[in-house]
Amino acid sequence: MDFELSDDQIVLREAANQILGEQSSAARVRAVVDNGGGWDRELWASLMEQGWSGIATSELLGGVGLGWVEAAVLLEALGVYLAPVPLLGQLLVLDVLSYGSPTEISLVVGGISETRRSDLIGGLVSGDMIAAAGFGCLAAKQDSSGWILSGQTEPIPFASSADVVVVRAVDGDGQERLFLIEQDAQSRPAAESAMDQTRELARLSLDGTRATELGGPELVNRYIARGAIAYSAELLGAASRCLDLTVEHAKERVQFGRPIGSFQAVKHRCADMLVDLEGMRSSTWWAAWCAEVADPETALAASVAKSWCSDAADRVLKSALQVHGGMGFTWECDLHLYLKRVQLDRVSFGSAAWHRDRVAEILRARVQSGAGVL
Repeated sequence: MDFELSDDQIVLREAANQILGEQSSAARVRAVVDNGGGWDRELWASLMEQGWSGIATSELLGGVGLGWVEAAVLLEALGVYLAPVPLLGQLLVLDVLSYGSPTEISLVVGGISETRRSDLIGGLVSGDMIAAAGFGCLAAKQDSSGWILSGQTEPIPFASSADVVVVRAVDGDGQERLFLIEQDAQSRPAAESAMDQTRELARLSLDGTRATELGGPELVNRYIARGAIAYSAELLGAASRCLDLTVEHAKERVQFGRPIGSFQAVKHRCADMLVDLEGMRSSTWWAAWCAEVADPETALAASVAKSWCSDAADRVLKSALQVHGGMGFTWECDLHLYLKRVQLDRVSFGSAAWHRDRVAEILRARVQSGAGVL
């Protein structure tokens, strides 16, 4: 199986890098950070003009009509440039709302009226509405008027600006369900202080909050898999850029009359970073391809990718800091911005340990059913 990007996908990647290289430069990102964190609305408007939020949404629903490989291309670019925009959550929520063929959506996402669903998809594709995607499980209870949620979520990127937030919750029977919470100026949570200031972060504290059910375990599993793929792609981009920065530094930094990159110990560390990076790339593209073609291995591939990328990105960043030496810890060096982004991404939508457990559960179920693990 050939997992190389197609010519069109390569063109998309080049275009994404060009746009973000010009509009999400280190200076632009630092301007957001220096203002206390948040997001770049000018950059967001520019990306919406290019149709980024609708990249994996059907043309019949107003999207571009491509798929999750193309979405991963864009998310990798976001990781490379630390773009301070809410694209990742936007893609995940759009995927949930547009799940199924256009003629079947009203049957799949049954808790929302067709009119409201269309309004939400239209607003999210255009970028006029903002979405956020949560992972931690809440408690759900059904009464005569519908569903109510209670509990507190993990810090969710851009939840303090979101018009809609998708969350997981467990009902009284122990079954996981997916819910949509709509927010306005009064109900949005305040942004919290965070190490990673290239994004807003906020927790939802719910106590009997009304929510719309989107689906049960099947949709939850799809949501978890796409979220794992999305964060894996962003981790891949961040780790890739850190390797480039490290190699550039090793070529320029001179010690004992020679570039430090000529020393064997530094060469070996950079080589280890590349090995980790290529593992991240292979597992992420495999998972994205599985999601795009609705392969039965999607859940497994997504958890393999997230478990590997979470740990590998951490190793890459640690090595990058070691090669940079003391300057790698300074505010003036961009490396600390990537370190903070990676530390949050690696635990978002499941840590490496959580996804390894998920892989074990998937494979155990296969063995118990009499099927092989390969």
